[in-house]
Amino acid sequence: MTLMLLGLFGLLMVMGAPVAVCLGLSAAATILAFGQPVAVMAQRLQNALDSGPLLAVPLFIFAASLLNATGVTTHLFDLIRMLVGRLRGGVAQVSVLVSLVFSGISGAALADIGALGGIQIRQMTEQGYRREFAAGITMAAATIGPIFPPSIPIIIYAAAANVSAVKLLLAGVVPALIITVFLMLQIAVIGRLADLPRDTVRPTKRAIARKAGISAPALLAPVLLIGGLMSGLFGPTEVAGITVAYAIFVGIFIYRALSLKDFLTSARETVESTANVLFIVSAAALFAWVLTVARAPAEVSAFLLGLSDNPLVLLLIVNVILLVVGMVLESIAAILIIAPIVAPALTLAGVDPLQLGIVFVLNLMIGLLTPPVGMSLYMVSIIAKMPLHRVIAGVVPFLIPLFLSLLVVTLFPGLSTWLPNLLIK
Repeated sequence: MTLMLLGLFGLLMVMGAPVAVCLGLSAAATILAFGQPVAVMAQRLQNALDSGPLLAVPLFIFAASLLNATGVTTHLFDLIRMLVGRLRGGVAQVSVLVSLVFSGISGAALADIGALGGIQIRQMTEQGYRREFAAGITMAAATIGPIFPPSIPIIIYAAAANVSAVKLLLAGVVPALIITVFLMLQIAVIGRLADLPRDTVRPTKRAIARKAGISAPALLAPVLLIGGLMSGLFGPTEVAGITVAYAIFVGIFIYRALSLKDFLTSARETVESTANVLFIVSAAALFAWVLTVARAPAEVSAFLLGLSDNPLVLLLIVNVILLVVGMVLESIAAILIIAPIVAPALTLAGVDPLQLGIVFVLNLMIGLLTPPVGMSLYMVSIIAKMPLHRVIAGVVPFLIPLFLSLLVVTLFPGLSTWLPNLLIK
């Protein structure tokens, strides 16, 4: 059963079918071929979507779209540019810091690229940066979004692996800051070696104070979100709903830039994005169910535990597997298929579930920067109007700080577990 399922899936992938179609069609054909009840297909598809934590996904997408429609990204970019732009390679450093702040709103790498990519690449190229460099740092900085809360991949992982979504979201705070620091250090090194330009902006203290006041509502959004999670009063879904209400309030009453047309456009974009995500979620759930019936999780667990009972060794093995999987499979589908299979084995071996979740998601986010299925590559190629091979060349140097971040998070579990264990008993 497993061989037929994986064979059909691989064949459909080679034929160029969408990932959700590959998952759902191969699972349905295997169910019919082995005489499983046909009704199970509808049941599994429905059960996959009947999840409270998953409700946070469309709400966070909606909140990010609303805030982006009000011009929040421009205000954030201008403020951080005033603060650190005079450093060598300053606009590139600004891109990393803006991605960190905006990640507290969007929760998705592609959302960060869509909202910030055009601004970042244009600002850097206007000041003399190579287009490959500008594209590379834009993509690398976007990996912060799915690690720092709110993170849509982390919410989906928590549902798939049966882990507390609140604790797992908080577990991403320190690793996201580590990625930020490593990326900024890489820019500093390249800046010195390649003599990157300093920003041309020369703001006065009064201008900085004024821009800080304008940007304050946007800066408060991540504080509101993380504070709600840390207080324990709200779960991810409740916090997502509050963030949407806050985005509407800010857009209408503070920035006065959110029109009815913008609201409807954001709603339409949210429906389209959510439909794509949930189509994959439901198809992957059916695929994972067939794997479970075929006893694939038990066999994989036995195989991994047979290789070693050392948690670090197993985690390194899973790192390699996920890096390869991330190159060929869409990240949400990979989470829903692989997490239920490997998480029990590694947890049984002593790997902390929170650390495993962060390592899992970070691996797959690095996969967004690698061909042939790296969606960030294709998105930046369109935004920057650059051929794909130049985009890939631009991101290669920034894989170094990302892999270093992954190694540090893998070797030191306390970086993922300290904050959630401190705040939530």
